[in-house]
Amino acid sequence: MMTESRWRVLVFPGGTEIGLGIWNALRHCKDVMLHSAAADVSNHASYVFARHFILPSIHEPGWLAVLNALIERLRIDYIFPAHDDVIAALAAEAPRVRARVVSSPPETCLITRSKRLTYRALRGIVPVPHIYADADAVEAFPVFVKPDRGQGSKDAYLAQGRNELRRLSLDPERTLLLEYLPGDEYTVDCFSDRETGLLFSQGRQRVRTRSGISMHSHPVRDPAFADYARAIASKLALYGAWFFQVRRDGNGTLKLLEVAPRVAGTAVVSQVQGINLPLLSLYEQERVPVEILLNEIDVEVDRALVNRYRHTVAFRTVYVDFDDTLVIRGDVNVDLVRFLYQCVNRNIRLVLLTRHGMDIHASLRQHRLDSLFDDIVQLGREASKADYITERQAILIDDSFRERKAVQEHRRIPTFDCSMVEMLLDDRV
Repeated sequence: MMTESRWRVLVFPGGTEIGLGIWNALRHCKDVMLHSAAADVSNHASYVFARHFILPSIHEPGWLAVLNALIERLRIDYIFPAHDDVIAALAAEAPRVRARVVSSPPETCLITRSKRLTYRALRGIVPVPHIYADADAVEAFPVFVKPDRGQGSKDAYLAQGRNELRRLSLDPERTLLLEYLPGDEYTVDCFSDRETGLLFSQGRQRVRTRSGISMHSHPVRDPAFADYARAIASKLALYGAWFFQVRRDGNGTLKLLEVAPRVAGTAVVSQVQGINLPLLSLYEQERVPVEILLNEIDVEVDRALVNRYRHTVAFRTVYVDFDDTLVIRGDVNVDLVRFLYQCVNRNIRLVLLTRHGMDIHASLRQHRLDSLFDDIVQLGREASKADYITERQAILIDDSFRERKAVQEHRRIPTFDCSMVEMLLDDRV
């Protein structure tokens, strides 16, 4: 029996790595019904959010009115901003937004959107990089050039000399010239309650990055991370999930790169240890008392591209082979079983169609698969599988090219081998 979710949550924009991380953290939470919105540009949101909507960019006139109309139509309780510009835009319009924004107070959001304002606010609280006024003031090269308002590594540049720096024609209001920090870089995931203060902080090294997202990361235990977190939180009002990034200078001192009042792009490292920062942030907004329960385990994450698909295959019955398809080299094909249970959830009929040479029911029991199928057909060696397929809206999954070719020719239905099944998976929630 399906029950109404406690909170209707809009992730905006849903297709960023941050938005996809929030989806990953909340998709199985019984209290949350997820929605997504984004501008009409190519992004991944519609492949994972069952309820995805097109909104104008925050840089277009009238964006807030359209957002508010969507909030009212969907009865949204909370907006999770999933881009730094969106955080700042929602903070600037905070009194007019018709849902609660899962972030820190507007003043904190506007300060942290600017690195210059962040360094000004935290200078003397934690070590910050030296900022040079212009190219002539630089004392040592290389020097790091980065936008005052930016994210990831976009438009960042390492200048090796003064002439090279002068050729860049930099806008001093929008660009920072920072001392170069050659050491290791870390992200520190944090969680704060507005009344009880900092409840969690954990550092992780950014071993390999792409477009500002940490692709390989692992926790690092250093008391300095918690000291910096407490110091930052003593100066800035930070609610729920937030993070900061630091890097070591030539002397080994950790210096602040940025603070952000949101979930970090690779906060999944903390999540798999027991700290679901998006869910905790919802509890913080609801003023629900929370406890932190961290599994003290060594873990590292390495990220790569994931494939998700749209297709036009329609089916109400799935025919599946057993040997070398459902069971391969004595092991259950767990990716195929995942798809089959997706079919169970959608009331799609499952038929096992096999030439298995032993007692198929005993083999299914051995692999704990005996209750999965609606029908089991065990064929003789000379029988054609095409003769046992009668439905027009059906597919066959079989490792044998000969079987797939015969079924496709005689029944005109799509056929798949195990390498093709990932196209059929649907992760939308």
